[in-house]
Amino acid sequence: QVQLVESGGGLVQAGGSLRLSCAASGRTFSGYLLGWFRQAPEKEREFVAEIRWSGGSTRYGDSVKGRFTVSRDNAKNTVYLQLDSLKPEDTAVYYCAAASPYAARYNYWGQGTQVTVSS
Repeated sequence: QVQLVESGGGLVQAGGSLRLSCAASGRTFSGYLLGWFRQAPEKEREFVAEIRWSGGSTRYGDSVKGRFTVSRDNAKNTVYLQLDSLKPEDTAVYYCAAASPYAARYNYWGQGTQVTVSS
């Protein structure tokens, strides 16, 4: 059973930085896609970034390009999301997710970690 546990959220001032971590367990993740999503109150869930476990190719949502960086540490089975130049509109619960090979969509989700950016 795949488990994803996020950490690293918190309260930060606008312009500041945070690093989120997602510890993945339950199997080897070769061929998986690991992603980050966020959801603010009364808004739909938004794609933030993703990284392919094998090869490390990445993709970002338009609202975070140039400010956020996704990376992974294969040895630690951990995916990171570096959040820089944070804005109040980045405030949301951030979720880690995993898509198994050939899955049509993300099929494993973490519980989320809160990021709050004050102005």
